[in-house]
Amino acid sequence: MMRRGPALRRVLKPLGWALLAGALLGALPHTSSAGPSVTLSLGDEEGSGNVASTLQIVALLTILSLAPALVLMVTAFTRIIIVLGFLRQAMSTQQMPPNPVLIGLALFLTVFVMAPVWSQINQDALQPYLRGEVEVGEAVSAGVVPLREFMLAQTREKDLALFQSLSKREKPESPRELAMDVIVPSFMISELRTAFQMGFILYLPFLIIDMVVASVLMSMGMLMLPPVMISLPFKILLFVLADGWYLVVRSLVSSFL
Repeated sequence: MMRRGPALRRVLKPLGWALLAGALLGALPHTSSAGPSVTLSLGDEEGSGNVASTLQIVALLTILSLAPALVLMVTAFTRIIIVLGFLRQAMSTQQMPPNPVLIGLALFLTVFVMAPVWSQINQDALQPYLRGEVEVGEAVSAGVVPLREFMLAQTREKDLALFQSLSKREKPESPRELAMDVIVPSFMISELRTAFQMGFILYLPFLIIDMVVASVLMSMGMLMLPPVMISLPFKILLFVLADGWYLVVRSLVSSFL
């Protein structure tokens, strides 16, 4: 009996707590077992304007989600990030610098290059609109002018003529009268061409180092030794001694001036 006493208490104690919890739950007011419901209404017969407002909000959110990519395509970001990517591949440093570092550097350089354009947009379009002096359409028209001039300054006439002919429109008297759907793709392919030209020039000194190292290894009979392992330190040394980041950044920023 002395042994069965503690064992019996260990069995009855959880049973007692369970009965107490059941009694407390039974004392609570009964509620419906159905879960919470959410009702989404876009409008009714009496307030059909709510539907239009909701669709406008959805369209605005869609535009805002695409806005960063659209803005980057009409700025200096495309040329800068492509040249920095070519530089990393030419040095054969794999993921060094990592992508976040290159993208961050490209963004800050883009802000630096585009600062005069954005300052003029803020002065001619944004501030008058915030003061209520102009409507939305007038503000947009005034804000596009500085951006249009920037893109035209970096775009080749050959590319403008290409998209103007593809659009099958009458040729305007001056490039300033071109539509934005002609200027933007022309600007982008001109930026790609310029970026690839700069990338080719960056590749040349590192290509020479790879060829010299590969020739030396073949003459020494070290065919199984990867030339990249030997040339990488010499590439980094050349880039550091030549102050490569200074030269690359100066060339990128100067190419927009």
